[in-house]
Amino acid sequence: MMADKPTITALILAGGRGSRMGSVDKGMQPFNGLPMVAHVLARLAPQVDAVIINANRSVDAYAALGDSHGGYRVIPDAIGGFAGPLAGLQVGLLNAATPLLVTAPCDSPFLPLDLVARLFTGLEKANADLAVAKTFDQVHPVFCLVKRELEPHLRAFLATGQRKIDKWYASLNVVEISFDDTASAFENINTLAELEKLESLERPVQPSVSGADAQTGAAKPPHGN
Repeated sequence: MMADKPTITALILAGGRGSRMGSVDKGMQPFNGLPMVAHVLARLAPQVDAVIINANRSVDAYAALGDSHGGYRVIPDAIGGFAGPLAGLQVGLLNAATPLLVTAPCDSPFLPLDLVARLFTGLEKANADLAVAKTFDQVHPVFCLVKRELEPHLRAFLATGQRKIDKWYASLNVVEISFDDTASAFENINTLAELEKLESLERPVQPSVSGADAQTGAAKPPHGN
């Protein structure tokens, strides 16, 4: 991690319904012999100082992924009914002990190993509230780096009944960070068919989900990024 970078917490967003996957807990679906979220943790945890998982199911199973390092904090939405990624982001910001929070979904096992560094550089350069990843003309709103101080603003937004992430972002000073060179790293898995297809392209891996050696065991993007 960058020596002059402030401490950052990672928030894994695993609180969705998994509707397109038959309403299963997506993060706990096997992918090359491990829960899909384990691959996300293996790539993201070495980039940050702390990890929180937002989950509304399988709480004990998610917490156990970090047993060798004292366990991960698993926090459910404060809003019932699977209210979407903003609900998860709000509780992440509320519970983070660091000035910045980076987010990634539980179904993104190929995310960039330099995600945090590039988002932070862009955030600082633009003096923005939030930095979000973008590949070509597609913004990836659940891959963002955001200031913890925005939690009251988000809480007030949610209190009005709003749930759309794009609408909240529109109220902020947001900078989009290009990841065109690693576009395949943002490929996520929404259906069981997609999971099976990508798994057939991958060699089985045994990533460590915590610690400095985690990067070496993480799943590789299907196109080698």
